[in-house]
Amino acid sequence: MRSSPVITRVDIINYEHTLEELGKDYNTFNLVYEPGGRLTQQGGILRIHTDQGLVGEFAGPSQGSPPIAEVRAIASYLIGKDALAREWIYNDLKRGSRQMLGTGLSLIDICLWDIAGKFYEEPLYRLLGGEKRPLKAYASTLHGDENGGLTTPEDFADFAQQCLEMGYQSFKVHGWGLARNHIDREVENVLNLGKKFAGKLDLLIDPACEIRNFGDALKLGQACDEAQFFWWEDPYQDGGVSQFGHRKLRQLVKTPMLQTEHIRMLEQHVDFIIADATDYVRCGAHQDGGITGAMKIAHAAEGFGLDVELHGPGPVHRHIMSAIRNTNFFELGLVHPKVQTIWAPVYSNYNDNLDGIDKDGCLWAPEGPGIGVELDWDWIDFHKTSENLLAGS
Repeated sequence: MRSSPVITRVDIINYEHTLEELGKDYNTFNLVYEPGGRLTQQGGILRIHTDQGLVGEFAGPSQGSPPIAEVRAIASYLIGKDALAREWIYNDLKRGSRQMLGTGLSLIDICLWDIAGKFYEEPLYRLLGGEKRPLKAYASTLHGDENGGLTTPEDFADFAQQCLEMGYQSFKVHGWGLARNHIDREVENVLNLGKKFAGKLDLLIDPACEIRNFGDALKLGQACDEAQFFWWEDPYQDGGVSQFGHRKLRQLVKTPMLQTEHIRMLEQHVDFIIADATDYVRCGAHQDGGITGAMKIAHAAEGFGLDVELHGPGPVHRHIMSAIRNTNFFELGLVHPKVQTIWAPVYSNYNDNLDGIDKDGCLWAPEGPGIGVELDWDWIDFHKTSENLLAGS
């Protein structure tokens, strides 16, 4: 039996680049289309090194972000550990970071799975017991804007038609940041999409907790019923965490609800399910304990007979989706008819943009070992701003 790789060093390479035709909306929280806009974006490549030369790599947030602050706080624990002992490391770091959000643990776990795939020379979906299969995607829009992009319900309908013609089978609306003041526009958008695309596209909506109160959320939910939406999620400004509030909405609205994006880890998701506060279960490897945590949540949801929907794109989520039965869509976004990309081009031969699907509206998990996508080191080195040691030497 081969000896396990031992962790020797944790570091991060930081980069900075500019996104075109993008800006922020009224409160600076939502990314929106802005003609001529130039938005500076920072990111980083987190790396966990081993004594066998295998390196686990994950392209994500930069040095100054909260997740990397968490990694720095717990990274020294990793030095000298068996890099394949993911379950033990997950549980130790879960306890050690219990007063944090858990996003640092998530990024570490993903790097450890990347090491495992490279050690066994297999893509992650095979290590997870999955198979390469087509993954049905939905077009997940940027938020509505006031700048002539997705500004009116007709703009959203035109974009939905474009996506349908491209092969998409599902379309998700992120409404306007000012939904708190203009619930009638949100309702009109839902009803217009239902009128034009019910039976042609599985329609979804995510107000991203912008709606002011329960009453306005109920108006939107009732519109979703009339328009035959597939699901609605995170409607109002409780932040997506009130079990009681969402159970009450479920009692009054027929459209299935997707919640749990804004809670963390296995136990909180199970509590939300038991409280009858959601129909579909949202989780993400980047927030909920990495691949280890996301698989735990997916299997727990399966035990309750529910589907789990992964939050956001990325090659890691393609692998997970290829290894679980109880799921429906891959979230491809955020997309917009006038914006080419919101992502840094850190990968070679990988595409999570609007044109990333095949003619049937599907995409596939990568085939390479580990995460399975080559990093574009020429691009990363050109845009590099710093390199920081987080643990080891």
